[in-house]
Amino acid sequence: MRRAVVIGAGGQIGRPAVEALAKDGWEVTAVSRGGGRDEGLPGGVRTRRLDREDDTALAGLIGDGCDLVVDLVAYSARHARQLTDLADRIGAAVVVSTVSVYDDGTGRGFDTMSEPDGLPRYPVPITEDQATVPPGDATYSTGKAALERELLAVGDRLPTTVLRPGAIHGPYSPLPRELYFVKRNLDGRRRRILAFRGESVFHPSAARNIAELIRLAAARPGSRVLNACDPRPPTVSEIGAAVDTVMGVETRTVLLDGPAPASVGRSPWSVELPVVCDMTAAERELGYRPVVTYPDNLPETVEWLTRRLSEQDWREAFPTLARAYPDLFDYAAEDAWFAARRT
Repeated sequence: MRRAVVIGAGGQIGRPAVEALAKDGWEVTAVSRGGGRDEGLPGGVRTRRLDREDDTALAGLIGDGCDLVVDLVAYSARHARQLTDLADRIGAAVVVSTVSVYDDGTGRGFDTMSEPDGLPRYPVPITEDQATVPPGDATYSTGKAALERELLAVGDRLPTTVLRPGAIHGPYSPLPRELYFVKRNLDGRRRRILAFRGESVFHPSAARNIAELIRLAAARPGSRVLNACDPRPPTVSEIGAAVDTVMGVETRTVLLDGPAPASVGRSPWSVELPVVCDMTAAERELGYRPVVTYPDNLPETVEWLTRRLSEQDWREAFPTLARAYPDLFDYAAEDAWFAARRT
């Protein structure tokens, strides 16, 4: 039986990835910081606890060898070298990167969005041969670019499929953008404001679709870079309407022509220019077909978010989201904005 090691198996992508590989006949060792305590992993899968930064422990985990390593928590050139140093014991790898490595060709990307004249103007859609940011360790994006470069440089010595997802969605997310709508609905907020006329598009990636790409890449090893996104990306207005449908509520949305004034109208999807990725290469090279659409995946996400919010304050439940968007639910500012419009 083919042996696969999945690093980061307890996370948002890890659970469906382990399930997809196990169903495809792989003997899977699911590795995470929680080890066997992780919920949601399929039965019959071996679980191991691992500190990703421990080189010796990782080498011991690989042991005499495995056919596949799926790495979902690699963020730097150092993490890439952990794998390439074990290349003689690993048949192939699938490593998750990010669309934020893309540069628009003028030095602008995700890291420059908040700077004057720093808004990237990507082609629509973005193909995998688009320029990327310089590799380094300064930011998440540059670290991922360094990771990619190190892995692809070794070529056939360790055939690696690099996947670039967009806005990842599904249960167990540390940054669930859908919370923007779910919490408002639960709080009885029936009016909301969206910048850029609600037309912002940031290509989503269902964890289950990424898992399908991992399954396909595992069966066809090679050195390649592929976008890892859903079919037609919805606008932020369409996402809000879809959440309302799942939750059975009616809301009224006020659309702003331009950017949000401070926190009012700024959602986790509020980009002025679209970020849309081309999926032709994955279809051509792997025969990829998405297993779920954004609306199909939403009920499970909404149910999970609703449960989490019943257990914890949103800042405690999702500290990564709270750090990125500390004013996401500034209802007082929204009410003041509506009041000012009436005067």
